[in-house]
Amino acid sequence: MIDTAADLLSWIAEDEAEWARLAADGSLFEGYHPEMRATHDRNARRLATLVAREGWPGTGRVGEAAAEAAWRIVQHAIAQPNFQREMLARLGGEAKAGRIPAWQVAYLEDRIAVQEGRPQTYGTQFDWDEAGEMSPRPIADPEAVDRRRAAVGLGPLDEAIRRQREEARDQPRPANPVAWRRAADAWAVKTGWRKP
Repeated sequence: MIDTAADLLSWIAEDEAEWARLAADGSLFEGYHPEMRATHDRNARRLATLVAREGWPGTGRVGEAAAEAAWRIVQHAIAQPNFQREMLARLGGEAKAGRIPAWQVAYLEDRIAVQEGRPQTYGTQFDWDEAGEMSPRPIADPEAVDRRRAAVGLGPLDEAIRRQREEARDQPRPANPVAWRRAADAWAVKTGWRKP
């Protein structure tokens, strides 16, 4: 293992601490909090520099926990469309070479699709629906989603839905889920994920 592992673990710890702090006062759940975004953006810059210098920090180089931290940093960089798209291409190559699990690529592919306003492939991305329930964002060919999920090492969608709803049980729900979704869509345009 190399020193990079300690950096990656430190960066994701900063992310988790910021999340916990903002969740505690409820402000985390009022849209994309600017302080959370600042943490995500800073970590994306750090990781981009590291990857440019050393390549992807896979498990064989940095250990499982630090490698997953790197993947989480990419997942959280939602205000960085170019970075996430670049990392999707890189992670796709890493998965094909067997250096990372395919489910990590699936999550990032879905996250990008949702931000771009397209249906997701694997059903990994959730948000509040019109009934105030945590539900998957639209899925392309939903009848085949469990086959696609299994192919990348993910369990059935029904299990993911149950788990997501249980985890969200104590989170504040948007007072107006339709307005919440409109605001998220407007943010995706403003951030450069979609054209106006």
